[in-house]
Amino acid sequence: MISPERSPSQSPRAPAAPAAGAPFLSIYVTDPVKMGTGVQAYISYRVITKTNLPEFEGPEKIVIRRYSDFEWLHDRLAERYKGIFIPPLPEKNAVEKFRFSKEFIELRRQALDLFVNRIASHPELKQSEVLRVFLQADEEKMDRARSYETGIFKKPADFLQMFKDVQSKVSDVVLGKEKPVEESTPEYEKLKNYIFELENHLAEAQKQAYRLVKRHRELGQSLAEFGKAIKLLGACEGDVMEKVFSEVGSKSEMLSIKLQREADNLLFNFEEPLKDYVRAVQSIKATMMDRANAFRQHFDLDQERKYKELNLEKLKFMNPEKYAEAESEFRELKADSEEATKKFEHIVRLMNEELARFQEQKTADIGLAFHEFAKGQAKLAKDIADAWRSILPKLEACSTSQV
Repeated sequence: MISPERSPSQSPRAPAAPAAGAPFLSIYVTDPVKMGTGVQAYISYRVITKTNLPEFEGPEKIVIRRYSDFEWLHDRLAERYKGIFIPPLPEKNAVEKFRFSKEFIELRRQALDLFVNRIASHPELKQSEVLRVFLQADEEKMDRARSYETGIFKKPADFLQMFKDVQSKVSDVVLGKEKPVEESTPEYEKLKNYIFELENHLAEAQKQAYRLVKRHRELGQSLAEFGKAIKLLGACEGDVMEKVFSEVGSKSEMLSIKLQREADNLLFNFEEPLKDYVRAVQSIKATMMDRANAFRQHFDLDQERKYKELNLEKLKFMNPEKYAEAESEFRELKADSEEATKKFEHIVRLMNEELARFQEQKTADIGLAFHEFAKGQAKLAKDIADAWRSILPKLEACSTSQV
């Protein structure tokens, strides 16, 4: 039993509706459809954009997208917005036999819907050109954008940088350089420990939530089978026993349906939000890796600058002929070093802002997930108690009459 498809405006985790006349950008990922057959099969989605922002082509646009298009959007944002926590995508792969199940498709649709709406609500990401391409380009233009950005038409400068990166790594191995220095301040160490602990605890909570879903489904299935069995037993007995046992069987089957519904509620509104935040923490770790790379570049260039600055002073007196050339190289290196320092400091500043936003959103989302969990469990417990309580008088009367 699968929860019905909901638009972002109906989702418990969707952003609040804008005030009348205020700028807005709302995105709806709807209508998943299986395309193709065999190993070439995939799911396409209608992506509906509604907005009053002037940089968009009109108030409403509908395009068809597949998972790899969402992946393209994610990767381009990750490349261009270092220091920002890019909203996570749902997992790329699934067990083949479940890949096109209704449950998996709906879970992925909701996760993709959440992904694009998080981007649309982010103060920086919502202004990106790649988001507008994703939301507005027709399929032909989208294919061209993906081909150009993902490697078919790589720019020469990209190949040059790739060659330099590989050359540097090979040199490090050959020369036996020590492990690159890492940023180590008490505040950052505390942050790293928190992120790793948060990931572990969220993953464990999500695992236990999955077990709750599984147990609700198993109990629901057992009650359905018990209901059928007890009805057959009553038919065998006849008279009063048949009527009472039939009612017990009907209550069991009714509770089976309620348990299956609560299992779906747990899956979509409790386990999935926890899994989503496991993915979100992995996005934070990816940003931390960008920060580590920026710090190493800043540190290495700063060390090289200091070293060449000392050599430049020596060269000024020992070899004046080469001084002018060395001074020009030093100025270029100094500019690169200052740029690397600015880049690192920019990432640090963005990360601090992102962490504050993440904590606020996490508190709201996880709090809502646990509220939905408690509310569902309380209602289920009441329904179970009411169902069994309603037939106690008949069972007591039946047992008394047999004495």
